[in-house]
Amino acid sequence: MNVHPRDIDTPDRDEAAAALKLLRKWAETASALEISQLDPAVARLIPGFNAQNYPALAREYPEEFAVDAAYRASLPDLQNGPSSLIRGAKQQIQHVGISNFRLPIRFHRKGGDDLTLETSITGTVSLEAEKKGINMSRIMRSFYKHAERTFSFEVIEAALSDYLTDLDSFDARIQMRFSYPAKVESLRSGLEGYQYYDIALELVEQNGVRQKIMHLDYVYSSTCPCSLELSEHARSQRGQLATPHSQRSVARISVVVDCDADCLWFEDLIELCRRAVPTETQVMVKREDEQAFAELNAANPIFVEDAARLFCAELLADHHVGDFRVIASHQESLHSHDAVSVLTEGPTFESVSLDPRLFTTLFHVG
Repeated sequence: MNVHPRDIDTPDRDEAAAALKLLRKWAETASALEISQLDPAVARLIPGFNAQNYPALAREYPEEFAVDAAYRASLPDLQNGPSSLIRGAKQQIQHVGISNFRLPIRFHRKGGDDLTLETSITGTVSLEAEKKGINMSRIMRSFYKHAERTFSFEVIEAALSDYLTDLDSFDARIQMRFSYPAKVESLRSGLEGYQYYDIALELVEQNGVRQKIMHLDYVYSSTCPCSLELSEHARSQRGQLATPHSQRSVARISVVVDCDADCLWFEDLIELCRRAVPTETQVMVKREDEQAFAELNAANPIFVEDAARLFCAELLADHHVGDFRVIASHQESLHSHDAVSVLTEGPTFESVSLDPRLFTTLFHVG
């Protein structure tokens, strides 16, 4: 079918439909050879015709196919392409990487034994303005090389050094989150049960300087001092039974670990929190434990401001701790809102702006 081009206006929908109808009418009498000589995109418009010049692609997974070095070198790598492929502004990205890949990691406990815990890993690096992207799988590969070792900050440092080198970046960060079980004894009955602590270890390198940071969520009961006094007033003045309001509360303690000090164990930071605010929620209780907990709360009534300052006092006194931040949330049983406070010491955690959903992450699910 020979078509001679001529100057015409852009065809409309009706003209395109007429052309398709004409093509198909021509195909009714054309030979297979004639049709095969058409452009494959045009030939596919003809019902029931399998264009012979269109490549026949394999439809089964090639189980026996093996990749060699030459084939691997031929694979496209768009993410590591030239800067001409960058979309958007050619701007430095402070952190790019992967979040929440999980591994079973062995941690060394203060008592001397090891504990394997499912751990969520976040790994990021900086990206220069002229680079298109990074090969994110290298972060995982770097981490896997060290995953069989019992983890400490020294092991995290080795993993971070590896992927800084692999990805040719100048800043990097690793964060490991896990739930750490510790056996806790009840107040009076002698029962024991496991308390689970949300802990994160973070190693940050910026401008060639590394910081080791530990985060801990500590869950406690806070009895309102005002409500306690009002309840006692009702009892003494009117013989009216009244109870003060108290609520489950969460403090997120973040500390820069002093690199020159001896080890700051998870258990040490947990015990520091207990000294500051001893009303930690209980695991196993009998009646005598429940009564003891009520007495403990009455002996330690605290506003959210008190909680932040009590944690602060203990942190300031600990030689393991450098800069720190205390975020406290008292999830009120009196109000339909929470009472919150943030206290920082040193420049590491200073921030003009807060994550809009920061305090919602302090909600503790039992």
